[in-house]
Amino acid sequence: MPLHEYIAEDPAKGCELCRRPFEHLDRQPDHFLKSCPRCGAPVRRLPSAPNITQGHTTLDRRAREAGFHKLKRVGKGTYEKEY
Repeated sequence: MPLHEYIAEDPAKGCELCRRPFEHLDRQPDHFLKSCPRCGAPVRRLPSAPNITQGHTTLDRRAREAGFHKLKRVGKGTYEKEY
């Protein structure tokens, strides 16, 4: 389910929630909030950066921190320790 950020179109008319950017979990991907769920003021959706990972670097870092070792094959039946 997509998580979108919203903010009041006119912060002077918004409540404490929508005056600043807030996140809302949209149950249906093609339906967006048109008004604040707390006060009913009109809101607009903010553009957000996509969540892109850098491959397995996070997994490698977490495995290394947990004390695991990663081996790299260098020849037939021979391996070299990467970390």
